[in-house]
Amino acid sequence: MKKSYIIILIVFSVLSCSKKGTQSIVPGTDQIVNNFQQNLESIYTSNPESIGIMVHIESPGKKISWSGAVGYSYKQEKTKLRINQPVLIASNTKTFVAATILRLEEQAKLSLTAAIDKYLTEETQSVLSRGGYDNTSIQLIHLLSHTSGISDYVDSEEFATKLSSNPKYKWTRKEQIELAVLAMDKTGKAGEKYKYSDTNYLLLTEIIEEVSQMKYYEAIRKLLDFKNHGLNHTWFESLEIGPTERIPLAHQYVGELKLDTYDLDESFDLFGGGGLASTTKDLALFFQKLFNKKVFKNPQTLDKLLTKVVTEETANSDYRLGIWKSTILGKTVYGHGGFWGSMVYYIPEINSSMSIIILEKDKSYLRKEVAEVLIAELINKS
Repeated sequence: MKKSYIIILIVFSVLSCSKKGTQSIVPGTDQIVNNFQQNLESIYTSNPESIGIMVHIESPGKKISWSGAVGYSYKQEKTKLRINQPVLIASNTKTFVAATILRLEEQAKLSLTAAIDKYLTEETQSVLSRGGYDNTSIQLIHLLSHTSGISDYVDSEEFATKLSSNPKYKWTRKEQIELAVLAMDKTGKAGEKYKYSDTNYLLLTEIIEEVSQMKYYEAIRKLLDFKNHGLNHTWFESLEIGPTERIPLAHQYVGELKLDTYDLDESFDLFGGGGLASTTKDLALFFQKLFNKKVFKNPQTLDKLLTKVVTEETANSDYRLGIWKSTILGKTVYGHGGFWGSMVYYIPEINSSMSIIILEKDKSYLRKEVAEVLIAELINKS
């Protein structure tokens, strides 16, 4: 998914496969997990520039819970990539934010069809008004579906300039909202068209804080019940301590620029548009719990998450509320991707979830190839 790759190009114009073994949690699945690993190794051998690839598959009906990894976590030192080594998941965070908003609606603390002026701070409302936005016409559902008309701060020239001069700069949510609202034109009126914008989700985390009276990252952890759902290796990097015993984050790269995630301060993408660090296992587990109606108290809330917001202009992308609907091998899938090469899918027909990490962003198109071959194996399993 787009995280303003063009801007990074402006800002930072500055092998053999390491086979990390496989993990088969459930007995009796040796043949299929061997096939998974062989497919993963084959794709990596043909694409060593991908640096490293990680996958986790949750398919309870087929008695499969499997993780695989190939390649390196740090290419300069050829450090072997470990199974379920954590990474920054960037825009995959949006699904967590959207689910939290819906949990708050379940508690009758907000309404998706209410105007944002009911929940935002007076300071943020003032900024939006100065930018020409009508706070009474933009609803929460417009933020969730990227149909608010609010521009994306990552497309701002000022954002690019500051990143260029100081990539370790500590950003605030307020600064990024102001860049989007005051330095950029509106993309349209609320409900007029779909235009992906991280700013929508920055506003949503402020709303989470105002409604829950907790820091947004604390509210997300509590309302989505990370502990009881087994999400033991998912946290907001630099805002939370993270797991007591954890593997260091893998390096994630952007092409010939020789840029990796270690070069940037986390606040570049921290406040709801992105921000979470996680593992492939936690990502797949979350989607499996979400689509099996374990996250929400009301089973019908999942239907709301999958709401299609119809706009005046036809959208090329089938985005719902913090999640995309698409197809792979003719099968309906729901998922989300992240700028740094993460992707997670849920395949309803086989009640299975799959998360994929490609450590080289320029090779992130391999996510689809990996998904296709592994989903084919799952479908073919008798």
